Amino acid sequence: MDATPGRLDALAARAATWLGRSAHAPGRHTAAVVADAFERFAWRDTYHQSAGLRELADELNEHHEHATDLLADVFLAAYQPVPLLRERAEMAPSRLVNHQVVTALTESADFAELRRETAGDPYAAAMAVLAQAAEVRRMLAGSRAAQEQAERVSGARRAADGAAGAVGEALRQAAEEAGADGTVPDRAADAVQRAIRAAETADAAARQADRAAAEALAAVAGEVRAVAGTAVARAARTVREEAALTRAWGVGPGELERLPFDQRARLAERLRTGRLARWAELIGRFRQMAGGERARKVENTTGELVGVTLGDDLSRVIPSELAHLGLPGLRAVFAARYAAGELMLYDSQGEQDTGRGAVIACVDTSHSMYAEGPGGITREAWSKACALALLDQARAARRDFVGILFSAAGKLRVFRFPADRPAPAAEVVEFAETFLGGGTDFQRPLSAAVDILTAEFDDAARGRGDIVLITDDACEVTEAWTRGWNEARRRLGFRLFGVAIGVPDAAGTGSVLEALCDNLRTVDDLTDVHAAADLFRVI
Repeated sequence: MDATPGRLDALAARAATWLGRSAHAPGRHTAAVVADAFERFAWRDTYHQSAGLRELADELNEHHEHATDLLADVFLAAYQPVPLLRERAEMAPSRLVNHQVVTALTESADFAELRRETAGDPYAAAMAVLAQAAEVRRMLAGSRAAQEQAERVSGARRAADGAAGAVGEALRQAAEEAGADGTVPDRAADAVQRAIRAAETADAAARQADRAAAEALAAVAGEVRAVAGTAVARAARTVREEAALTRAWGVGPGELERLPFDQRARLAERLRTGRLARWAELIGRFRQMAGGERARKVENTTGELVGVTLGDDLSRVIPSELAHLGLPGLRAVFAARYAAGELMLYDSQGEQDTGRGAVIACVDTSHSMYAEGPGGITREAWSKACALALLDQARAARRDFVGILFSAAGKLRVFRFPADRPAPAAEVVEFAETFLGGGTDFQRPLSAAVDILTAEFDDAARGRGDIVLITDDACEVTEAWTRGWNEARRRLGFRLFGVAIGVPDAAGTGSVLEALCDNLRTVDDLTDVHAAADLFRVI
């Protein structure tokens, strides 16, 4: 070491590099995805509500550092409309593996498709995170060596920053001991020189650690990209299938967004499991068919002109009859013919006018409705899918809908969906799930339907309701009940549509269904949703 006293200006010049580093060391980020306060809140709130996310974070944190930060990044990348990732150089070394994983996910071929379902939807984004759990484990396990090397970088950089700070402290001490002419005592000058050499050594070690970490990350980059592609494809498929499932059940995005996280999770689980999941495709086809028929039907029009008939509808009087009004001598004749309903009118052929009262679906849930038809579709599945399409029909026409599930005389459940309130998804699913079992009795469900229409008529003066009876059985009704039924029909003006599923004899000539129903059809092929198409043109 130089024994002559040093000069403060020379020492300061040599130490300048380390002084700048000490004072202006760049801040390092622990989050790979740039997010605002609202987006961070969405993550924290979702994490708090989702037991699945918390359990996954706890599991990963047992074996991997900073796993919760990674899950936050994966969530935010799916949740944001246009995710923005930080540059690698901005990241804290300990989060370089996280950055590489998230970068690989966002660059995957299916990531745009995933974001179409998850952007702006915290539940869907959380579901995407959970769907990628297995691949995230693989990527972290495969990056263990890179993570260990990245942690060494963190230690080396801390040592280098500390050494740079020591240079500044040594120079400050030398400045305090410097003479008026700027000379520094040997002891103070040596301290500065040693601090500079230590800083150079620490910096070289940090650079070497950086290079080793970069090599370790590069070594696993290909595997991470491959696994990330699988992860994103799986997540996209999962959220797409769930979105299709909820749409098939008629659950709109607006309603889903209003549901608390745990309720939405329970609803999704109910729809994904058991027989409800198997019905989704059939329900979707029914709703699509019904929507098409709804678009085709023409209400309150004269339809196609097919000839001339007699009546008293002044809106359809033919011109030659109207000409009589212009002749004083024939006006009395016109008035007499009008009073007798014998005016000549244009005749037309069109759809029957739809009702205005409630739409009521009476669905048989006796044991025989478990029977399967073509394609493994049960009679229950067909009838519930038809009923849910009728629910859509009623809501489109701003009419109340009532679902009545029945079986034996003592078994009945009524589900009401008023037109002036949304139909809660959970109640719709409960209606579809409920199965009573037992035998078959027509009188009690049809009487319950009449009571509902009577109350509606008395309270709101709405008549012309529609009842749809879906069954696979035949049963007797009493004469006294039939008299009351016919009287109610005359007073209320409702119609009864019958659907006999898989049992032609139940709808045969002389059957109870034929006697009761205004419109009756038999369905043999349970894969055919169009067997009920005309219902959706006249209801």
